[in-house]
Amino acid sequence: MMGAGKSTVGPALAARLGRPFVDTDQEVERVAGATVAEIFSREGEAGFRERERAAIDAASQQAAVVALGGGAIVQPDAADRLTASGLVVWLEADPETILARIGDAESRPLLAGLDPAEQRAKLEALLAARKPYYARAAIRVDATRAPEAVVDEIVAGMHGA
Repeated sequence: MMGAGKSTVGPALAARLGRPFVDTDQEVERVAGATVAEIFSREGEAGFRERERAAIDAASQQAAVVALGGGAIVQPDAADRLTASGLVVWLEADPETILARIGDAESRPLLAGLDPAEQRAKLEALLAARKPYYARAAIRVDATRAPEAVVDEIVAGMHGA
């Protein structure tokens, strides 16, 4: 989910494992030459999701730590494709933590333009809808803790997965 810590934990985990780090949102932006918010504005969510799928397919071809956008796993066949190509980790965070981390939500297309109460309601709805997909992850960690603790738990979980 947005604000769960993927951009912080992902690079730290990649460094620990000696692997490259790929953020699919950054890859979509690089290829499109536009921000995620601009893509949503120009092409809608469907256009963004098509670009995201291509970025995920490309990232899954390498032995990398890959950070996915929060809605990526909900796309048709995404959960199956992701679990077939690697170990999926759910960085779980509560709405309060997520909202505190994202701060100004104007760069978050699904929350932009909403007042704080509406942002919280939208975030809770997204979490509820996505939870069955997130729950398919091989490793689930409490991402409200310090990044180093989250990385430690993921690494420990990898040895048990």
